[in-house]
Amino acid sequence: MKRVVVTGVGAVTPIGNDAKTFWQNIKDGVCGIDVVKSFDPQPFKTQIAGEVKDLEITDHIEKKDARKMDRYTQLGLIAATEAVEDSGLDMEKEDPWRVGVITGSGIGGILTFEEQHTNYIEKGPGRVSPFFIPMMIGNIAACQIAMKFNARGVNENVVTACASSTNAIGTAFRHIQYGDNDVIIVGGCEAAVAPTAFAGFCNMKAMSTRNDDPKHASRPFDLNRDGFVLSEGAAFIILEELEHAKARGAHIICEMTGYGATDDAYHITSPIPGGEGGAKAMELAIKDSGVTPEDITYINAHGTSTKLNDLFETQAIKSVFGDAAYKVAVSSTKSMTGHMLGAAGAVEAIVCARAIEDSYIPATINYETPDPECDLDIVPNKGREQEVTYAMSNSLGFGGHNASIVFKKYTD
Repeated sequence: MKRVVVTGVGAVTPIGNDAKTFWQNIKDGVCGIDVVKSFDPQPFKTQIAGEVKDLEITDHIEKKDARKMDRYTQLGLIAATEAVEDSGLDMEKEDPWRVGVITGSGIGGILTFEEQHTNYIEKGPGRVSPFFIPMMIGNIAACQIAMKFNARGVNENVVTACASSTNAIGTAFRHIQYGDNDVIIVGGCEAAVAPTAFAGFCNMKAMSTRNDDPKHASRPFDLNRDGFVLSEGAAFIILEELEHAKARGAHIICEMTGYGATDDAYHITSPIPGGEGGAKAMELAIKDSGVTPEDITYINAHGTSTKLNDLFETQAIKSVFGDAAYKVAVSSTKSMTGHMLGAAGAVEAIVCARAIEDSYIPATINYETPDPECDLDIVPNKGREQEVTYAMSNSLGFGGHNASIVFKKYTD
């Protein structure tokens, strides 16, 4: 099996419109959650979200092209472009058939769907845009990225709700391990801060209603957590076969070593009590890496700030790690970013990569009242300088989807 390394990263998030700013704000404990600005939130029980700020799309994408893209695709293309540039790849020197693109998006172009449905209702079928379908569909971000970089290898979009981009990274990992591709531009993009999606999540009673204190609304593992905070964003990494990266003199950020994926087969929204499915995904990722639980330094938890997720994920970690569960650092950076749904896993993969590269474990901010049932080392409120040899990222999605990936400090 081929070895796989990370050679570039790119991000557009509520706490930074590039990967460097994003990571610095993660280290500084900055929260990107505020009152919704993109539409009037007053009719909704939840009125807060993590929105991307001060991003001028046409600084990155030609206006005529941007008009034919949903926001989720725009964010994805910007983040993917940064990742390619960060990697130093020269696409003119690459075999295009060996460069792939895999995206993860749980919802796709819902803003376009809302806009065009309004046109249909108010103005009739003749006023629905001919670009409606190719703007809305979930695979179109992968298509747009491929066209920009002439990437003709594997091209897919993974849809597994909140696990989408973690599954996408795992799928890309396998394609390179098996020798099918040399390079894959892989990540996730989501722009579901939209009235219809908001209404659905509100009526599920899944989101925080801490509207008067948005900066402290996302509080994973805290006793008084009351739901997740919906966010938008995109993140991409460049996965590359090791010898290919070395041959072109690439900077290697870290190595990817493991992937595990399962399903709870239990409920459409609730994780299975005890977190059995998530635990199995972690076990598989650790086994795939050829290490033991004691070797994992840091876990970036799914950590959504909902009652059931945080409890069952804690139980899953305990079942896999045993006594070592109390020695591994476990933090949720969703306390800062909110929950970017299908893009969350890719954003958190970048956190793991940077944690390894910078020897820094980020905090779970907004931790005020301990929950005796969530009693792991969640790195409360303040990050710490610490060498990270192996880092794991967990993603758990509606439908019972579980995905875990493992990165390690690169050594030749």
